[in-house]
Amino acid sequence: MSFSSFDISASGLHAQRLRMDTISSNIANVNTTRDENGNVNPYIKKNVVFKAVYDKATSGPDFPFGGVHPEYNKETESMGLKGRISFDSRNVSNGVEVQQIEEDKEPYKMIYDPSHPDADEEGYVKMPNINAVTEMVNLMVASRAYEANVTAAEAAKSMIRSALQI
Repeated sequence: MSFSSFDISASGLHAQRLRMDTISSNIANVNTTRDENGNVNPYIKKNVVFKAVYDKATSGPDFPFGGVHPEYNKETESMGLKGRISFDSRNVSNGVEVQQIEEDKEPYKMIYDPSHPDADEEGYVKMPNINAVTEMVNLMVASRAYEANVTAAEAAKSMIRSALQI
């Protein structure tokens, strides 16, 4: 029996949890203008980069797709498909993994606030390049993706439980 559906769901759960943690860190540091050593160095937004984990489609008993190639036969009068089914070695996703957590390349926001303790000589403060509203939307998307992976794992568990009761 193949448990690849559990592996795929588990990889999705792990990836989305890490994505939610990263987004939460971005939101928590939306106004952070200093690093952990107290130097004026604003927080840099982090992004999670995913990578699909591939496996050969024909490597297991569950390979999901192939193609039907119809052949025309002049001797037959009825319409129908007489064809050969072929499977190639296309890659099929076997889950997802986090490739890296990268720092965003967007420039800092420059806010004019001469009274801020971290303002430069012209009165501008370097603020993190984080849009709190966008990050909240991303957090909701990641949360829903996490829930979808939980639902997929529960469905696979239910199908296996039903199969064992037969």
